[in-house]
Parts: sequence; structure tokens; C-alpha cells
Amino acid sequence: MQDFLFLDEQYTTEEKMVRDTVRRFVDNAVMPGIESAYEKGYFQQELIPQLAELGLLGMTLPESVGGANTSYVAYGLACQELERGDSGIRSFASVQSSLCMYPIYTYGNEAQQQKYLPKMARGELIGCFGLTEPDAGSDPGSMRTVAKKVNDGYLLNGSKMWITNAPIADLAVVWAKTEDDIRGFIVEKEFDGFERSEIKNKLSLRASSTGELVFKDCFIPEENLLPKSKGLASPLGCLTQARYGIAWGTIGSAMACYEIALNYAKERKQFEKPIASFQLVQKDLVDMFAEICKSQTLNLQIGRLKDQGKATFNHISLAKRNGCQQALKIARKARNVLGGNGISLEYHVIRHMTNLESVFTYEGTDNIHTLILGRFITGENAFA
Repeated sequence: MQDFLFLDEQYTTEEKMVRDTVRRFVDNAVMPGIESAYEKGYFQQELIPQLAELGLLGMTLPESVGGANTSYVAYGLACQELERGDSGIRSFASVQSSLCMYPIYTYGNEAQQQKYLPKMARGELIGCFGLTEPDAGSDPGSMRTVAKKVNDGYLLNGSKMWITNAPIADLAVVWAKTEDDIRGFIVEKEFDGFERSEIKNKLSLRASSTGELVFKDCFIPEENLLPKSKGLASPLGCLTQARYGIAWGTIGSAMACYEIALNYAKERKQFEKPIASFQLVQKDLVDMFAEICKSQTLNLQIGRLKDQGKATFNHISLAKRNGCQQALKIARKARNVLGGNGISLEYHVIRHMTNLESVFTYEGTDNIHTLILGRFITGENAFA
């Protein structure tokens, strides 16, 4: 895609190197198998060691715990390029990095950090994030999962739903109510009373591993409590990290759809000329192009604010809301440009479009981000 606004001049050499390296990885390793993975409904686990080797797992964390200590803009560009391949691939990296490694680093102690994070950065341990429940999605404070204090630990009971990486995870960062407040726990797959099951028959994120977590008197040792976690602010802080990566990732999907539609329109002939010569097709292409340019600029500015420690969850909601809205519109426009071919996996647009239906919902629905921004603008809380 053309660098219409000369944004390359705003990226550092390292950031451009990260972007270009991930783009090559997606072209060479993800794209050859993604059509089959999506159609058959499985996650390409063979990509995990390659993601780790590229330093894409926990990349913003310090090197002392296995991270790459990159900028948040570099992380955003990596998410953008991963999602140009598939939302499921970016989701895996986002969950591992922002929803699992981040809380262990932020809310855990040094012993927990050294036990888990280097192995997670190497892709030797896979994590998942247990917050959403069957009856507690947009209102996580109403969760029913509870952790009761017992000798030397806690007994965990409850369930979590729609959990990315659950079927393949070695550990879960789980949020539960205790007598004091909501706390975070590291639950290892070998713990008695911990069950995982895969959610099948999805028509979105088919190349991603999704499941349910169930806890039946699952004993959690005291040392697996995240000691610095307390209250709903802790898991919401993790969601802010993940939403930032999603904002960039959605634009990667949008870029892929736009480029496919543009190339198709130049080659596809009707009435003895390319459909790119028709006014209505050009309007659709221009609409796509303009929104991608605007979204890239927004993401870059918020990324710089995040690197400076100035970005708030309100900024992230703006970016996530915008990215999801525009990417989904662009995917639908691209599908229309391709006509009947738009529903063929061979052209990839329908895959991106159905994936974005999930991305539009997870990590805070469009309505939730609208209300977050509404509260910021008006000072009035419309959640309750």
C-alpha cells in the first residue's frame, strides 16, 4: 500500500525493521497454510517457535524477563502485519504477550516472573487469559468464579468462556472473586480440578484456538496468586494493553482487503474495461484508502503517547473502536468489489471479514468503547 502520508519518515529504523521482518514472516510462513487452516478450523501451532524466534512474544517487556524491550509503536506494527495474515495469528500473539505475560510482569513477583516469562517468550509455555464468563462478558465485575482461601492456597470454582489459546495453553491467568476483592491467579494445566475444552463450529477466527475453562475445587497454591493484583482495575489494565494491539491489527486486515480489492479491480474486466475504471468502484477504493490512512495516523500518535506514558484507556478505546469499525466496513466494501469471488477463501477477503466480526466484539464491544468515550466527553456514566 502506498505510504501516502509519508508515515515511514515517522518510524525509527528499528520499528521499520520489525514491520518488514514480520511482513516477510507472514508472506512466507503464514499465508501458504492459512486458507487450509481456516477452512479446516485449526490453529497453526508450528508457527509458535517462529513467532518466538522473531521476538514477538512479550516484545515490549524488559530483556531481563525474556522480552525484547521494543517500543509500543514497534509492537503495534508487528500486530498490524500479523493481522494482515490472519486475526487468529495476531490474537495468539496478543494473548500471550498482553494478557498473560504482561499481568505476570506487572502484578506478579520476581519469582513468578523468572519462572514463567522467559519460557513464555521462547514459546515453551503458552498462556491464556480467563476473565470472560458465560454470563459475564461486558460486565466482568459480575463474574461468578470465586477463590476461597484455604490452608496454603485457594480453592477455585467457576468457568470462563470464549478463551483464546485455552485448548493449547500450559497456564491460565484467571481472575476470580475472593473475600477481599477480585484477584489474579496463575493456574497451571496440571492442577487438579482444572478442565479445558475446545469450542468448535465457529464461523469466525477459525484459524484460532478457542475454548472454555472450568474449575471444580481447583487448588491454587499461595505462590500462584499474583500478589500485586487487586480489584477490577487489574484485569482491565491487561485489556488496555491488548486493545492497543488490536487497534493496529484491525488495520492490517483492512490493508489486506484493500490491496486485494485494488488489484482485483485493475485486472477484472466487465463491459470491455477494468472495473477499476467505474466511478462507483473507485469511490469504494477511495473510501477504503482514506480510512486506512487516517487510522494509521491515529494509531501512530497513540503509540507515541503510549511510549511516553501519556496514553490512557480512553485513547486506547478510541483506537480500538475506530479500527474495528473501519476495518469491518473496508472488508465489506472489498467483498462487494470482488462480487461472487468475494466469498471464496482463495481471495481471503471473506476470511478477514468474518474474523473481524469477532474482533469487533472481543476485548470490549463497540458499544462498550462508545460508552467509555461518552463518559470521558460528558463526565456522565452511562454504564448503569
